[in-house]
Amino acid sequence: MAFDLSMPILVVDDYSTMIRIIRNLLKQLGFENVDEASDGSTALAKMQTKRYGLVISDWNMEPMTGYDLLKEVRASPEFSKTPFIMITAESKTENVIAAKKAGVNNYIVKPFNAATLKTKMEAVFPGSAD
Repeated sequence: MAFDLSMPILVVDDYSTMIRIIRNLLKQLGFENVDEASDGSTALAKMQTKRYGLVISDWNMEPMTGYDLLKEVRASPEFSKTPFIMITAESKTENVIAAKKAGVNNYIVKPFNAATLKTKMEAVFPGSAD
């Protein structure tokens, strides 16, 4: 995989077990520089202090959802180009369409494995596949 494995990645989920799972999957793919946030507002605060190469966010969180975070990121001139992958347990078509309209780069439905995550990341970073 030709990703920049040192690229900082921000994982946003209000469920600490899910953060641990995603962190482990990223580690399997060779990524070590992984930060975490428990909701959208915490994620935005972290993005103010560090430039991330990728944001992987859950959709359903309180008080700020992943969808709201995505809209904030896309509205910000500073972060608008940051690659963003949305994770959700719901595969509702309207959610996928809403996320696409809001500018998500890719969408993963739970449960998923390292191979799925790798495939979705390769789609976000063209030319990164072996």
